[in-house]
Amino acid sequence: MNKLLVVTVLVALLALSTESFRLPRQVKEVEPGTLTKISDTVKSYYDSAVNTASGYLDNIKGLKLEEKAANLYTDTTTVLSTYAGIAHDQLYHIFYHN
Repeated sequence: MNKLLVVTVLVALLALSTESFRLPRQVKEVEPGTLTKISDTVKSYYDSAVNTASGYLDNIKGLKLEEKAANLYTDTTTVLSTYAGIAHDQLYHIFYHN
């Protein structure tokens, strides 16, 4: 009888101690719904477009196109005003020849 009592106590202790070594239950990952997939896709496309546009703007600012366009405008107006003056003088002498 003593052996049976000792075995019972040992089995009870073993059962109680093994309970603390249980692994937590693995929760199955829930697949996102259709609306979540659509909104995530739209957000990723939007972020990609914004990043691409920002990159292009940084490249354009790096090229100093505004300064080049201003210089081109200044040079063009200078040349055109010179040739317009020459054409004006030629037309004046054609019509008002003395």
